[in-house]
Amino acid sequence: MLKTPWPDGLRFAFGTLTVFPVKVTRWDRDAARGGMLCAPLAGLVVGGCAALAGVVLLALGAGALLAAVASAAVPAVLTRGLHLDGLADTADGLGSGKPAEDALRIMKQSDIGPFGVITLVFVLLAQVAALAQAYGDSWARGALAAVVSATAARLALTLAARTGVPAARPEGLGAAVAGVVPVRAATAAAVVVTGAAAAGGALVGTYDVVRTAAAVVAALAVAELLLRHCTRRFGGVTGDVFGGLAETAGTVSLLVLSLGQ
Repeated sequence: MLKTPWPDGLRFAFGTLTVFPVKVTRWDRDAARGGMLCAPLAGLVVGGCAALAGVVLLALGAGALLAAVASAAVPAVLTRGLHLDGLADTADGLGSGKPAEDALRIMKQSDIGPFGVITLVFVLLAQVAALAQAYGDSWARGALAAVVSATAARLALTLAARTGVPAARPEGLGAAVAGVVPVRAATAAAVVVTGAAAAGGALVGTYDVVRTAAAVVAALAVAELLLRHCTRRFGGVTGDVFGGLAETAGTVSLLVLSLGQ
């Protein structure tokens, strides 16, 4: 019988996915399972902080663009930029066109290559543009976009940590969390988060119910495609791949939320 120690899982999620001063007391696979299942909760808190920064700037008289920049910057600060770094490293590994072993070695290097730089530039531009459009429509839609994006980003990690997805390396965070979440539990988490996003959209407008749910579904679908591609190319997942999945899912959700506004 699988055991999921929820207090240890919460500590694992916040201690590994955020800069909040939460001490991770257990690193075993039970704690990792709980941590990955709690990842969307960490995203909810990060997204709430991002939304708060944007709304406060709007209240102080700033424009939608500056509010968007703040809401895009806060998640990067609260994660020490690890997800963005993982995205850049994953882009370098995929863009290298080299065999798995060489690509993984490129991803472990401390510098960022041209593929990583280009990917970061366009992803951050897309995030700021989408958030600016949302804040330009209303502060509520901007705040909703920030929260949904951050939560969907961490939900992608829950699904990527499901049973059957191997680790590309025998060490590192990727190896610690690879395959720890049962498929049914990951699916249940996706359903709960999607439903919660739709409920949040209902507070803003009738059409936003469908749009927020669609944003989460689209984010997970694109993240799944990237996950499968990385698994084929690298032989499994790494910490960098998890970061790349989070940023990809978050960006896709923002793009979907910007449609039709």
